[in-house]
Amino acid sequence: MSQRSNSSQPGDGKPQPRPPRLTADERLFVSPHLERAAFTQTDPWRVLRIMGEFVQGFEELSEVGEAITIFGSARATPGDPVYAAATETARLLGEQGYTVLTGAGPGIMEAANKGAREAGAPSIGLNIELPNEQHSNPYVDRVVDFRYFFVRKTMLVKYSSAFIVFPGGFGTLDEMFEALTLIQTGKVRDMPVVLYGTAYWSGLVAWLEQTLVASGKIAPEDMDIFKVVDTPAEIVRLVIAARGRRRENVIP
Repeated sequence: MSQRSNSSQPGDGKPQPRPPRLTADERLFVSPHLERAAFTQTDPWRVLRIMGEFVQGFEELSEVGEAITIFGSARATPGDPVYAAATETARLLGEQGYTVLTGAGPGIMEAANKGAREAGAPSIGLNIELPNEQHSNPYVDRVVDFRYFFVRKTMLVKYSSAFIVFPGGFGTLDEMFEALTLIQTGKVRDMPVVLYGTAYWSGLVAWLEQTLVASGKIAPEDMDIFKVVDTPAEIVRLVIAARGRRRENVIP
C-alpha cells in the first residue's frame, strides 16, 4: 500500500498545507547559533547574492526617468474609495510624465499601476519574495524581482522623486518611516512625502506631535517633512512644486 505524501498527516485523510518556504531575507536574519551550517560558510555567499541583486536593480531601473513611488495596503479592493484615489493619482502623475513605481502586488499597488497604464505612462513593479509567493498585478508593464527587502527599498528611494503614501499596514509604515528618516538626516533632499487621507493618518500625526515632538524626540520642524492631503489633485500639486527644487540640486 502506498504511503501518503508529506502534505498529509496520518489519520485525518485530508491534505495539509505545506509550510511556507524560507525566503532569502529570513535565511539572512537567522542567528548564527541557529543555523545548521556555519555562518562563515553561508553569509559570505549571501553577500555576493546581495551584491548581484543591487547590480540587477541598478541595471533594470537606470533609465526609468522621473518616477514616483506609491505605497499602500495590499488589502485594498477595487470597490474601496482609496483604490479609486490611488488610480486617479497615478493617472494624473503619469500625464505629467512620471513613471509610476510600486511594490507590484495587489491593492493600492495594483490601483497605482492601473492608473499609470491609463495615462500611457511606464508602470513598473518591484516585486518581493514572500513566504507565500506574491504575483505581480496585471497592470505592471515591467517587473523587477527582489529577494531582500532592503535592496528593494534602496531602489524605491534611489529612483523616486516623491513618495505617495496611501492607507496601509506595517509594510507601508516601514517604507514611510524609512523615507522620513532619510530626509530628516539629510540623506535625501527635495523629496516630498505625501500621505493621502486625513481621517486615516490623523491619529498618527497627533501622536507624533503630542509624544515625539512634546518629549523632544524629534524637532517641531520635522513635522514639515511630510504633508497630509485628501485629493489626488493636491498630491500632484505638491509633487510638481518639488520638481523644480529637485532639478536645481542635481548632483553632477
